[in-house]
Amino acid sequence: MSVTILDGGLGQELVHRSGDDATPLWSTQVMVDHPGLVQQVHEDYFKAGADVATTNTYALHKDRLEKFGREDELENLISLALKEAAAARDANGGGLIAGAIGPLGASYRPDLAPAPEKAAPLYAQVAALVAAGADMLILETVSSIAQAEGALMGTGGFGKPVWIAFSVSDTDGSILRSGEPLADVAPLIRDYAPDAVLANCSVPEVMEDALKVIGQFGLPFGAYANGFTHITADFLADNPTVDALRQRSDLGPERYAEHVMRWIDLGATIVGGCCEVGPSHIAEISRQVKGRQNG
Repeated sequence: MSVTILDGGLGQELVHRSGDDATPLWSTQVMVDHPGLVQQVHEDYFKAGADVATTNTYALHKDRLEKFGREDELENLISLALKEAAAARDANGGGLIAGAIGPLGASYRPDLAPAPEKAAPLYAQVAALVAAGADMLILETVSSIAQAEGALMGTGGFGKPVWIAFSVSDTDGSILRSGEPLADVAPLIRDYAPDAVLANCSVPEVMEDALKVIGQFGLPFGAYANGFTHITADFLADNPTVDALRQRSDLGPERYAEHVMRWIDLGATIVGGCCEVGPSHIAEISRQVKGRQNG
């Protein structure tokens, strides 16, 4: 079985490497203030064995930039992120670029998401820009059925495969962060026919339950978990900064890879890491995947 290895978290890695204080603009501000750092992180993931570089475009929506009077920079910021990913791919001699599209409003806050009909053109605006330099689009941290519908409605028709990644409860992987059953996204998957279905940005311990659900949809599937202790109340407030979250101390590369290999045992063919999962984790996943394939 062929396994595609995604990269790990980009935003957290950028904030850590920059040494700057965290801001509500997160990895976007780091990209502007430290030219070339995004490329460096992408290159390190490729060197670790990743097949895919996920662009630094997760938070690039007009509604997020408007809060800081920077909505007119959307096109330029997306172009910058795409250029850094492409430079890393070229330096690596190959690799895929996944154009990340995060949720409107805020992560883990499906209550802030516009209705699907209003959300779709906002997703389409970003998708048109990201698709210009990406091999596929990846809709990340989708936390409700309505959020999924708006995202899928707005990202078809750009000539690129669409992957959708759902964020599930940190205590029950069969439930979206909205409280809705993950299984209830099945009609949307049937109607919009994305090219892969994933679970992301939840603790690794619940991913097996999520995979047992999305593995029934008949599409390539997989997971990439985060390394936070839990999602705090402070992070769910308006304009949060990532220092409201705490990295786990019990999730080193070997421990994380143990989870990933169990996902592969369940049939996952796309695996990687999310926030606080770094190049050393991806290197261990790559080592174990290649060891199994060569064995």
